[in-house]
Amino acid sequence: MARRRELAAVRAARARKRRRRKKRLRAVILFFETIILMLLMGTAYVMAKYDKFQFVGMDNIEVNEGIDLEGYTTIALFGGDSREGQLEEGTHADTIIVVSIDNESTDIRMASIYRDTLLTQMNDTYRKANNAYFVGGPEEAVNMLNKNLDLDIEDYATVDFKAMADVVDLLGGIEITVTDAEAKMMNKYIGETAKAAGKKAKELEGGGTYKLDGPQAVTYSRLRKLEGGDYKRTERQRTVIKKLFKKIKTTDLATINDIIDTVFPQVSTSFSLKKIIGLASALMDYTFGESEGFPFEKSDGITYPEAGDVVVAQGLAENVRELHEFLYPNQVPEEVSETVQTISAELENETGVVRPAELDAESQEDEEGDGSGELSYEDTDASEDGGDTESSYEDTGETEFLEE
Repeated sequence: MARRRELAAVRAARARKRRRRKKRLRAVILFFETIILMLLMGTAYVMAKYDKFQFVGMDNIEVNEGIDLEGYTTIALFGGDSREGQLEEGTHADTIIVVSIDNESTDIRMASIYRDTLLTQMNDTYRKANNAYFVGGPEEAVNMLNKNLDLDIEDYATVDFKAMADVVDLLGGIEITVTDAEAKMMNKYIGETAKAAGKKAKELEGGGTYKLDGPQAVTYSRLRKLEGGDYKRTERQRTVIKKLFKKIKTTDLATINDIIDTVFPQVSTSFSLKKIIGLASALMDYTFGESEGFPFEKSDGITYPEAGDVVVAQGLAENVRELHEFLYPNQVPEEVSETVQTISAELENETGVVRPAELDAESQEDEEGDGSGELSYEDTDASEDGGDTESSYEDTGETEFLEE
């Protein structure tokens, strides 16, 4: 009986953490949903605008032996932090999202990979997940994801974060009420945001209701060093994104055209015109389903040589199995590849982070309880920043208030 109470307490704690992480990821997911919808707005329209993308071919994609994800299309989405609009190597991909599309039901699921997750790179060194994009661009990043997570990604899309500021301005701003504390903090950082977005900085006079412009809206959504911390930050992000999404859905075609003309050049992708047309043909059937964060079970604040503060999966192999159960719910779960098993063992040896025995005991009890062996994700989600980790980003050139 005591053992069952202990396991129940562990499950409750995990559920609380996942609910908190869910709020942090939702704003990023909603922004990418907006981008995806714009990408899929219509076959003829996309054909006419296709040349505005930064197209990058993917000629050397690697997939672990034995990986078969038939029935699903898996895509990588990256959020780039580029000051010059360059979205290839040398860019910090500070948002990494794996998207699975069920080709039959057209259900879309998303998993955010914490950018600080310690994973093996293509040169067999261990670095943060976002290091691959910086070193070798999208192809290197996709291969890194395939190698560590047993995926079969062939295509990607990267969006410059300043695209959000452009969308806000093209929509004529969004009305938001800010507190005195928020206004003061926004004024402190608005100059940096505006400079990065190539726009003029406008300070606020104090708390009140404003029609925020692009730099103001981005700054507002990224504030975190205020009362409420990450929770309030994600609440602000949801407010901004929901207002954007609502305005985009009701705006006129001319404005949509202006948004596409402005945002598409800030999108780097490997999608061929044929693939985009194929996706666009099912536009009305797509449904955005659940979203999650990876790794599910992790240790924060681990310091690793040459990588700094990192997030380490508590059993990479087990986390990858859970990831596949989430992304591909209609597939019979298979054992992870030998490659992932090897990486998992190496991570344990390199970091000393092991999977707590109670996690496996809990999973076994859950399987025995429902007889299905499937995981439940009703209350789970996560942010791309590795939960509550306060990591060091001196090498990224980012400001402290920005979303990590």
